[in-house]
Amino acid sequence: MLPETVQSNADAAALDAAFPGAVVEAKHEYKEITLVIDPAKIIEVCAFLKNKQGFDRLSAITAVDWYPSDPRFEIVYHLQRTKDWFRLRLKSRVNEEIESACSVWRGANWYEREVFDMFGVKFTNHPDLKRILMPEDWQGHPLRKDYPVHGHRYSYQNE
Repeated sequence: MLPETVQSNADAAALDAAFPGAVVEAKHEYKEITLVIDPAKIIEVCAFLKNKQGFDRLSAITAVDWYPSDPRFEIVYHLQRTKDWFRLRLKSRVNEEIESACSVWRGANWYEREVFDMFGVKFTNHPDLKRILMPEDWQGHPLRKDYPVHGHRYSYQNE
């Protein structure tokens, strides 16, 4: 059941009606709506929001590391409907893996690669999941909270 502050939003209400139980949590703060989605339903929800509700733009995908919490990561999707510039934020809480949104938005490709590179979250069914910012042989994921503050020593002599 959506909170009263979110029920008045037609997109959130339509999503809740189409996928009962997919919305785990919802907030309306600072004139923004955030929906926490069951990770098993994230692709169905994204496809519904794009195809039925008109969220034609994926502005970003990022992650938050809540170490040592379980689940550890929050994957955050920033969606936008360009006809009225309405924005919607989706979150899914996972430990190490979530389905790729590339089947819904091709633009998810590089965002997911960045999250994989920096946090180590794997996106299943991603067409080309490999590092995008760090060298291929880099050890670890620099934006994880348990990554050493000083970083790892790395030799750039071969470059």
